[in-house]
Amino acid sequence: MINSNQVEVAKNTSIFTKRESGVRSYARSFPVVLHKARGSEVWDVSGRRYLDFLAGAGSLNYGHNNVNFKHALLDYIAEDGITHSLDLHTEAKAHFLQTLNDVVLEPLNLDYVAQFTGPTGTNAVEAAIKLARKVTGRTNLVSFTGGFHGMSLGALSLTGNGYFRNASGIPLQGASVMPFDNYFGPAVDTMDYFERMIDDPSSGIDKPAAAIVETVQGEGGVRAANLTWLKRLETICKRRGILLIIDDIQAGCGRTGSFFSFTAAGIKPDIVTLSKSLSGYGLPLSVVLFKRELDVWKPGEHNGTFRGNNHAFVTAAAALNHYWREDTFAKELGEKSQHLASRLDMLAGKYREHIAEVRGRGFMRGLLFHDADLAAAITADAFANGLIIERCGPLDEVIKFLAPLTISYAELDEGLDILDRSMERVIENQSKLVTLSRAAE
Repeated sequence: MINSNQVEVAKNTSIFTKRESGVRSYARSFPVVLHKARGSEVWDVSGRRYLDFLAGAGSLNYGHNNVNFKHALLDYIAEDGITHSLDLHTEAKAHFLQTLNDVVLEPLNLDYVAQFTGPTGTNAVEAAIKLARKVTGRTNLVSFTGGFHGMSLGALSLTGNGYFRNASGIPLQGASVMPFDNYFGPAVDTMDYFERMIDDPSSGIDKPAAAIVETVQGEGGVRAANLTWLKRLETICKRRGILLIIDDIQAGCGRTGSFFSFTAAGIKPDIVTLSKSLSGYGLPLSVVLFKRELDVWKPGEHNGTFRGNNHAFVTAAAALNHYWREDTFAKELGEKSQHLASRLDMLAGKYREHIAEVRGRGFMRGLLFHDADLAAAITADAFANGLIIERCGPLDEVIKFLAPLTISYAELDEGLDILDRSMERVIENQSKLVTLSRAAE
């Protein structure tokens, strides 16, 4: 328990300024000290309540401190269950792998093996691209405009955002960027471009080992690839011996309605990366799933100290058992996703002069604003009124909705109402400022 003295120390945010690096980012947008959380709600040290539509950037799909996972974890800890184990066999890992097999892989007819990597999503991406190069003997990789795959150098070479790329300090190599779906507008099928470039021996593009893509781009602005586009990507890759990697780190674990975001497209990627909400409890856990015939690793050829987060195995298995063993949760999520989409369509219609479109799929949605500064002002006002929600996209011009999948309809509508009022307030104030400015002229 946190005692009263610790709370008072935490209220004084000067310690963060004094001792934490300036690289911190979310704390700048939401400058409070958080104390506790449950479900879709968080409270700061002063007792103020917020609705959380950020959910750990998609790491808390089942909400904060989900009671089903908490009890499983507390029981495991109370029994002195193994915490750290490198890649040794443990009861917790066996239970997770068996549950993943029974609940997800076998029902989808996916004969994948699992590689546990370092604890973050970028570790999974690094392992995936390393494996693709090892399997094919080729070095070039294809990524897509707007993609985000992590902050380590290999993953960063596949990431489109110039702000992140420029922080690398060295030239980023080994990747070719292709246009994502709808990059040139609906009249252009960018798969035509992709196919021509990799088939043309004079295009300057070396035959890639793999193509990596997010079915719904998170940091890239909640852009959802057309399912037909994804299917054609798989076909093109398969015919040319190019491995297809689906980065499901943010869009997976139910965020788009099914456990994997690619299921709706009817494709079976060669390699899949998972992290974020895989543990279900916000505990670090990353995995690479890949077709059995691609398992060419030699023992210890790719390793890491924290490959075996047994606490995360416990909560991940609990999440799969509780939410995905039956189809009830997925059906309810589909209905809730339709409700969210309907509410966002209403907002887009109400503020049509300011909102360009509603984006995304399932429970991963975004509102694209014409003016990024307006989007920033709206999220700041919403935070001041009890809603934590972030922006994304090349210019941070998209307000992104990543509320927990388990959020109640009442909480979902409460958060959307807060955002609606913030839009109304900010737009009205902006209009008044324009009027005053013109009057002064």
